[in-house]
This record gives sequence, C-alpha cells and structure tokens, in this order.
Amino acid sequence: MTESAPTTVALASGSPRRRELLQTLGLHVQRVGGDIDETRWPDEPVREYVQRLAHEKARVGRADARAAGLIVVAGDTVVALGEQIFGKPQDAADAQRMLSALSDRSHTVHTAVAVHDHRQCHVECVDSIVTFMPLTPAMIAAYWASGEPQDKAGAYGIQGRGGRFVAHLQGSFSAVMGLPVYETANLLTACGLDVCSVTTEAAL
Repeated sequence: MTESAPTTVALASGSPRRRELLQTLGLHVQRVGGDIDETRWPDEPVREYVQRLAHEKARVGRADARAAGLIVVAGDTVVALGEQIFGKPQDAADAQRMLSALSDRSHTVHTAVAVHDHRQCHVECVDSIVTFMPLTPAMIAAYWASGEPQDKAGAYGIQGRGGRFVAHLQGSFSAVMGLPVYETANLLTACGLDVCSVTTEAAL
C-alpha cells in the first residue's frame, strides 16, 4: 500500500465485535450512521434479507463517510433455523425458547458484508453451519444469568461463553461473530485498500 492510501475505514454499525474484527486487520475504524428499517419483506429468503440489510446500511453510511473519503464497511448477521430467524432475545424466556430450539441440532448463521467505495457497493454473504450440543434448561438459565446472550442474535456469542455450546462449526468463526474477516479483506483490497500491506503501527 502506498503512503497516501487510507488506513481508516468507516463502519456503518454500532457493533463492538465488528469494530474489533476490523481492527484485527490493522485498520482505524470510524463509526458512521447506518440505521435502517430492518423489517423483513414478506416471503423474503433469509439469505437475500441479510444481504439487503448490509447493502442498505453501507448505502446510508456513505453519506457520512463521503466527505472524509473513507470506504464504508457494513455487515448484518442472522441466526436461522431453516427460514426462521432468531434475533436478539427480548427476555430470559425468549432466550430459553431460542436456545432450546437450537439445542442438539444444526442451524445456519448468515453474515453479509458490504463494502462501499462511493462508486459501487460490493456485497458478499457467508453461510456457516453451527451444531449445538444438547442443552438443559439449567444450562440455558445459567448462561442467561451471565449477561452474555442478551444482545446477541440467536441468544449466544460464539466468541464467549456461548462457544462452549458449539460441538461443530462448518464455515467462518469470524462470520458467526459478525464479520467474515477473509471476505472483508478481499472486498477492501478490490476497492483499493490492500489490508495485507497495512502496518501494525498504522492502526495505533
């Protein structure tokens, strides 16, 4: 990367996990607006839904990032059992319902990343298959009491205590966290920001 190339990207998301994952690429991260209506359209396939949301978040965030000349990164993640989406739990009972449904079976985590370079928006979706061990009501209650699942799609965080429930993962660990690092790096490189050439010092 040349000295004039940017090492800061705009993140159209308030997710601390997406910020942390971008920082692992050696990038500065600037938060920009990306709030949108996340209502799912009637009969909209889950995979198309998550890609549409990521694209819309990047498009909205572009307005804030354009003046600074920053590339915009946005993402969206959904936990799905078939075409049924499991969002963030409303309360302990909702978490119990979701985790009981995911117990001892496989589900899919769809994560879309969108990178907008102010000329066009590039979107890629990663599908990861997560298989849970059998969960008892007591295990689920203890997990809820830890406070970890309360802001997580599907009521679990694979990077934290919820990772104990994962018997098998086929796909991308970082995508299940909220941002597929490999695909994001490739999209940024395609937009002219070669993250493999970003120095550690540049992100300090």
